[in-house]
Amino acid sequence: MNKEENWLYEINPKNNLFDLNLKEVWRYRDLLFLFVKRDVVTVYKQTILGPLWYLIQPLFTSIVFTLVFNKIANISTGGIPPFLFNLAGITSWNYFKDCLTETSDTFKKNQAIFGKVYFPRVIMPMSVVISNLLKFGIQFGIFICFYLYFVFSGSVISPNIYVLTYPIVLLCMAMLGLGLGMIISSMVTKYRDLTFLVSFGVQLLMYISLVSLPYSLFKENNLTWAVDFNPVAHIIEYSRFVLLGEGSVTLFGVLYTLIISVVVFLFGILVFNKTEKSFIDTI
Repeated sequence: MNKEENWLYEINPKNNLFDLNLKEVWRYRDLLFLFVKRDVVTVYKQTILGPLWYLIQPLFTSIVFTLVFNKIANISTGGIPPFLFNLAGITSWNYFKDCLTETSDTFKKNQAIFGKVYFPRVIMPMSVVISNLLKFGIQFGIFICFYLYFVFSGSVISPNIYVLTYPIVLLCMAMLGLGLGMIISSMVTKYRDLTFLVSFGVQLLMYISLVSLPYSLFKENNLTWAVDFNPVAHIIEYSRFVLLGEGSVTLFGVLYTLIISVVVFLFGILVFNKTEKSFIDTI
């Protein structure tokens, strides 16, 4: 007489390509935290300065941008201290950039693990987003310190009530970076050249995303078309608006960014889930 067996876990093929399978991710939460710890600890483990690089990179970049764009090129920042203007943009940009670049190499970088043991593959890009959020928290803390310094030094800085919506800005950056990263990582399994193009493309994207240049400069030179349809530019501009009270924010820009972020994220999940079924044969 055959008795029905009760299994603790069952591994089944996904029927819904948009499914993040959060219930299964929760069962593997210890593995998720392990990958987050790996991403945070191992990056600068054998360096002399260690985690201080999390602080050095945005500070030195802000100093260089201030000297080049504001002191030498004499680009106005609308009354905001140039260093703080650049630091606000770089802090927000770094979170998006890191989510994008680190996720875009998911399949290639973890092919050895993926080929040996089963776990929800989406854990890898999720760990990138969480670990970079911790990194962002450290850099944002430095921004707050300099913000208070300039306020007590007499600088006129006026954040507004919309600063309460800043977590939504972070969510948009995470969805956009994660979505684009998952799309690119799926394409890298067949086209390895994309790995090199991503780092080059990200550098170009930074200069048309208002990270170091104000929107007014593009407007004065009739180049607004270069940023109006760039959701990252709207995110950076909105970040400065809520944190420093400086920036050109429109309802179109806000809605456009929200819609694009959600669409890219959902499409990224679709492509990622489809690729994970067969990537091991092409990687």
